[in-house]
Amino acid sequence: MARLTTPEEISKLLDYETFLFDCDGVLWQGDVLIPGAKEALALLRQHKKRIIFVTNNATKSRKAYKKKFDVLGIEAYEEEVFGSAYATAVYCSTVLNFKKEDRVYIIGMSGIEEELDAEGISHTGGSDPADLQAGPYTLDQFTDDPSIKAVIVGLDQYLNYTKISKALQYLVRNEGCHFIATNSDSTYPAADGILPGAGSMYAPLQYILKRSPVSIGKPNKTMLDCIVAKCVQHFDRKKSIMIGDRLDTDVKFGIDGGIDTCLVMTGIAKEADITGPNASPIKPTYVMASVECLAQLVGTS
Repeated sequence: MARLTTPEEISKLLDYETFLFDCDGVLWQGDVLIPGAKEALALLRQHKKRIIFVTNNATKSRKAYKKKFDVLGIEAYEEEVFGSAYATAVYCSTVLNFKKEDRVYIIGMSGIEEELDAEGISHTGGSDPADLQAGPYTLDQFTDDPSIKAVIVGLDQYLNYTKISKALQYLVRNEGCHFIATNSDSTYPAADGILPGAGSMYAPLQYILKRSPVSIGKPNKTMLDCIVAKCVQHFDRKKSIMIGDRLDTDVKFGIDGGIDTCLVMTGIAKEADITGPNASPIKPTYVMASVECLAQLVGTS
């Protein structure tokens, strides 16, 4: 694990050809751009580097992420975005090979719905007004639906008792119903602290069922397989680097995929996580204060 602090040390990163970036906690916090992020990405494009945005946040589709990049003034393209919502939809269509009549129940938001629509997979739940109701839920309100072949759980800012209850019924009543999580993040970084992540959303079902969902996002191999498969040009793992703010997702994702990693300290990870008696056994290749450090190299050849 090497600390990158001086321009000479940071310039080592320009030896890589492909840069995989987490977004929340690395490029922005909530809707606030992290200082230097725009300049750092522009520098990499100036040096003809391939940029890939790899995010576990499933609340937005690739199209919605493109709009966010536009609003923040960052050059980005839809095909560069690999979110866990997209990877989950691809998993259902290609790995599980869902048929036209198969449907999924969603605990989550529009990002999952949009990516499932793009893959031709029917769904219910999610933003359906019927599932946003507050108050008690009883079993006489539930209608059996054998077409539901999976329950997908992502970050849901409108999570309620109704959604958990309906998801549970599908998982216990529909034989072979798949239990899928877009990702297992316990939290995600906001501008002023942390908020519950997708892992917190499926925790009640995990506790009830005494089994864990199949998790698609980082650090799982499914996400990297999706990236490698979709890259038009050859993806050289030895010349690629993952830049993220979490040891348990971003850094582990890179390590398990045979990719070097750079941890930035603008999100979840803290100094105590990488040094001291209680440090994590997961070690990044490099540690850097922020992507702003890359902006120090603007003007270099």
